[in-house]
Amino acid sequence: MTCAQEAAIGKNRYSKGDNMQNTINDAYVRIIHDELVAAMGCTEPIAIAYCAAKAVQVLGTRPERLYVAVSGNIIKNVKGVVVPNSGGRKGIAAAAVLGAIGGDPSRGLEVIAGVTREARELTATLLDKRTFCLCSVLESPDNLHIVVTAEAEGHSATVEIRGEHTRIVRIQRDGETIFSDAAKQPHDAAPEDELIKLKETLSVEGILAFADTVDLELVRAPLEAQIISNTRIAMEGLKNDYGVRVGKTLLHRAQEDDVTMRARAAAAAGSDARMSGCALPVVINSGSGNQGITVSMPVIEYARDMNASHDKLLRALIVSNLISIHQKRFLGSLSAYCGATSAACGAVCGVAYLCGYGYNAIANTITNTIANIGGMVCDGAKPSCAAKIASALDAAFMAFDLQQNGDVFAPGEGLVQADVEKTIRAVGQMGREGMKATDSEILDIMMGE
Repeated sequence: MTCAQEAAIGKNRYSKGDNMQNTINDAYVRIIHDELVAAMGCTEPIAIAYCAAKAVQVLGTRPERLYVAVSGNIIKNVKGVVVPNSGGRKGIAAAAVLGAIGGDPSRGLEVIAGVTREARELTATLLDKRTFCLCSVLESPDNLHIVVTAEAEGHSATVEIRGEHTRIVRIQRDGETIFSDAAKQPHDAAPEDELIKLKETLSVEGILAFADTVDLELVRAPLEAQIISNTRIAMEGLKNDYGVRVGKTLLHRAQEDDVTMRARAAAAAGSDARMSGCALPVVINSGSGNQGITVSMPVIEYARDMNASHDKLLRALIVSNLISIHQKRFLGSLSAYCGATSAACGAVCGVAYLCGYGYNAIANTITNTIANIGGMVCDGAKPSCAAKIASALDAAFMAFDLQQNGDVFAPGEGLVQADVEKTIRAVGQMGREGMKATDSEILDIMMGE
């Protein structure tokens, strides 16, 4: 059964009862299915590969030249990570050429999962030519914006992605527009975007009520996939040497009964592997594999330590995923605000739920976390993301410990507001609007090297 079919069944099952609650439940089911999808490698280079693969599909033949234009935040998140199945290569051109030569756009964010040795070798040859793939900066109000044009035999094809990693808003062949969806350009029409509208129903109280009562069959498929895929890449990171081995280092320090350290190690290890080119897929959160790993692995590790039932684990993952998405919706897809903060906060809220805590404890954990490390800087996707994940989780677990002692940061202390929803919005506004200048400065420094 497909995710769309399961979501449709969910709408039918929730057709009885209170209409408002039905609407909220339907929205939450849809959000989980739309957000928790599989991706291979860092999602920004994969988005470039997908865009290039789609352009070549429209062109209908192997390209003789590629033109790739991307927004600054895409550059930031492509520069430092290895493109999976590329033979260890990094960068915009490597992602674009590999996608164009060996990609399958029907596989979405797993577009380069089936790259052959021949395609990898041809990619290396074309990259050495330097003039095959020409890259430029795209001045755009959208942080996530990619345009790829493929040319061959006097013909051209252009594909434009905007706002989300696989959201195609324009396709042209030989200058003629064959597909256009202006409504999908988020800076023009964000209020009309369906998923954004659905996310407006999110609240901490609503998420907990949904986790308590939802028929798990409606969301089982994406959550089971998250457990399987993200555990596999975490174990890969703990087993082998990737990046600077943050996860392995933490695990080496952990005492046998230190579940918190093991949880941090597992999440960091998944990022270690992913940022260094591991080809295993990850089930993402908020468009990010690192965030998908962070929201899931601590909850999975705690559930294993507690011998929690599998259904209890699934309900805790609902909490961790949706609370992270709830925070991230105020921040946007890409910014100077490190998403490990919201993901780690969501993860520890999932742990709190797993341990039997309710609304007050979880709301206080959110407040204590984002009042502390809200605003940790994102300076691009790279191996050190694993360390940021470990640090964010350390802060979130401390936040949970504080609230267990009855301690929570008070309204008026920095960005802390009168209730948790207002605090989430305040920190989100700071990250989205207040850190724009920080983001610009980071990009200037990185591109000036």
